[in-house]
Amino acid sequence: MVFEDPYGSDVLSDDPHRQPQSQKVAAAPGLLIEDLQSGFVGEIVKVGRVAGQWQFEAEGRGGIRRSFRMGRGFWIEGKPVELVAPEPAVTKKGPAVTASGSFHVDHRARVARESRIWVEGKHDAELVSKVWGEDLAYEGIVVEELLGVDRLEEMIAQFQPSPIRRAGVLVDHLVPGSKESRLTDRFARMPGVLILGHPYVDVWQAVKPAAVGISSWPAVPRGEDIKMGTLKRLGLPHESPGDIGRGWARILSHVHSYKDLEPSLLGRMEELIDFLTEAGAR
Repeated sequence: MVFEDPYGSDVLSDDPHRQPQSQKVAAAPGLLIEDLQSGFVGEIVKVGRVAGQWQFEAEGRGGIRRSFRMGRGFWIEGKPVELVAPEPAVTKKGPAVTASGSFHVDHRARVARESRIWVEGKHDAELVSKVWGEDLAYEGIVVEELLGVDRLEEMIAQFQPSPIRRAGVLVDHLVPGSKESRLTDRFARMPGVLILGHPYVDVWQAVKPAAVGISSWPAVPRGEDIKMGTLKRLGLPHESPGDIGRGWARILSHVHSYKDLEPSLLGRMEELIDFLTEAGAR
């Protein structure tokens, strides 16, 4: 009599008692699984973390739901599987853009240039830093406050600009016939100095009204403080320096990128940055 050897000629190559190897499958809603230990059969309806561990919830007959930890001990379509956490979704990203609209460059801030941008006051500096801060850090350009355009002559005398050591000046209300235009005209052709401005009495008005939820900036009569008058007509506290600061902070919080600013300011700022970063300037 001949007996069939269930192990074959090589006992290491074929074991009839060996369980088939589990295939890894990402748990996802819609999969019909069977839990071998309990015999529960159901469709996965939810996948997530519980107390830091990946689990899934399956719904069986009669709407009964049970939760299971990821791992082995499950079957799908009669085959053993090891259920694992789903792969994180991969989203395609385009080039990152800074608040000024330029492409982001992964680069440390450069050592500060000798050349500078001067603005009239604190609010101007904060607005410029919020929108152009990343670009200015990359180029190594420092923004300084004039504390009023009346100090321009004093600042230029101290700074001593040249074709190499440059000063770019951003001025409010730079329109023909204004006090600002009369003060700056004498420096317009000085080597190493570029003076540009926007037409608004205050930089607040360079923020698009729609960005702060109004149809237009209120008209404030000449002789009345523009900031206090603006807040007063917007129905906001306006009597103290603290009120002014809080009012500006509220306006600035609505500025997220160049899209929230008027083109008349955007163009002037880009021109100033170009002037300070031309070949030969430092």
